[in-house]
Amino acid sequence: MKILIVNTYDVVGGAARAAYRLHKALQSIGITSQMLVQTKISDDPTVLGPENKLEKYINLKRPGLDAFPLRFYKHKKDSLFSPSWLPFSTIIDKINASDADIVHLHWIANGMISIKDISRIKKPIVWSLHDMWAFTGGCHYDACCGKYATHCNMCPLLGATKKTDLSYQVFEKKIKYLTKIQSLTIVGLSRWISECAGKSPLFMGREILNLPNPLDTQVFRPIKKDLSRDLLNLPFNKNLVLFGASNAIRDPRKGFTKLSAAMHSVKSTDAELLLFGSGPLLNYSNFDYPIHHLGDMPGDLSLRILYSAADVMVMPSIQENLANTIMESLACGTPVVAFDIGGNRDMIDHQKNGYLAEPYSPVSLAKGIDWVLNYTLPQELSHNARQKVIENFDSRKVAEQYLGLYKKIIEKK
Repeated sequence: MKILIVNTYDVVGGAARAAYRLHKALQSIGITSQMLVQTKISDDPTVLGPENKLEKYINLKRPGLDAFPLRFYKHKKDSLFSPSWLPFSTIIDKINASDADIVHLHWIANGMISIKDISRIKKPIVWSLHDMWAFTGGCHYDACCGKYATHCNMCPLLGATKKTDLSYQVFEKKIKYLTKIQSLTIVGLSRWISECAGKSPLFMGREILNLPNPLDTQVFRPIKKDLSRDLLNLPFNKNLVLFGASNAIRDPRKGFTKLSAAMHSVKSTDAELLLFGSGPLLNYSNFDYPIHHLGDMPGDLSLRILYSAADVMVMPSIQENLANTIMESLACGTPVVAFDIGGNRDMIDHQKNGYLAEPYSPVSLAKGIDWVLNYTLPQELSHNARQKVIENFDSRKVAEQYLGLYKKIIEKK
C-alpha cells in the first residue's frame, strides 16, 4: 500500500506538524508513505518538495499571489482567508504521476492547489480537515458565522456588503468542482469539525469520519519539573501558567485577551504567565502579573521541556479543532484549561485531566486555572493527562485506524 500525504508545508505550522507525524506513523507500521509539499523545510528524503530553484522561487511567491483578491476588501478582519484560485500548479501533475494508491490531502492553502485542480486528481482522495476551509467560502474559521451551512455570502470576516462577494464566488466554485469528485472521504480530526462538515451542502452525502491526529508518546513524555525549569531558567517557586500558539497574540481567535482578563481574576498566589510561539511581542509593562516570553520553541524536545516546566496549560481559543498544543501538553503530564468548545472536549475530561471553562468567560477560565493549581493531588491530574493521550492518540494506534480506512477505500475501488 502506498500513500501520498499532501500538505502546503512539511514541518512548519500546526497542520504541517500533524500531517508529518501521520506520515512518520504510517511508515512505522510498514506503510509506504511519501509527503508532497509546496515548501520543504526538512531534509527528510521521503518528503517531496520543489525540484529546482525556479520551482522553489515560484512556490515562495504563490501565497502572496493567491491572496491578491483580498486587496479589494479594505475592511477585512485579521483572520486567515484563502481564495485558492491560483492556477498553473505542478502539484496535481505530480500527484497523478505518482504510484500512490490513495492521496491524503491535509492543509492545501497558500496557493498550493486551486479549487478547480482538486477535482483533477485521478486517485481516491482522503481529506483531513485541519480547519473549516474545505467547506466554507474561504475562511479557515468562520467566527461562528454559520453561513457555510447554507451558502456563504456577505462575509463578515471580509467586511463585505455585497451578496456576490468573494466568499460567495469561492463557495460557488467549490459547489461546481468539489461535488463532482467521485472518490472522496472526509476525515474530521475532531467530533466538532466532523459535525460542521456534515452540515455543509458541499459534503452532502459524503462519508465523514472522525479520526484524530497521532502523537508519538515516547517523544512527548514528562520531564521532572525542576529540571525543566532549570533548563529554561524559570523560577522554581512560582505557579507557571503556559500559553502559546503561532501568531497567538495577534490572532483574535486564539483568545489572548480572554486569558489576559482571566489572569487578573486568578486567586492562586504567585501565578505567572509563560508565553511561547511566534508573533509580535507585547509591552509587558502594561500587565500587573509577571510574564516570561520564551519566543518560538523549535523542535519537539524544546516543547517537551516547556510543557513539563508548566503547572497548567491554558488554551483560550474562541474556535479550535484538535489543537496540537493541548495534546502535547497532556502527553507531557501537564493538565489543560480551555473553553468547552470545538474539539477541546475530545482531549480534556473535565476535572479529570484539566478543566473545560464556560465559553467565553474569563472568570470561568480563571476558576479553571485556580482549580488545577490548587488540586490536592497534582500527580493524579498528571497521570490522567498522559493516559488520555496514550489511550486515544498514540501514533501507532492512530496509524492503525488510518490503515483500516485506507484498506476499506482500496477494497471499494
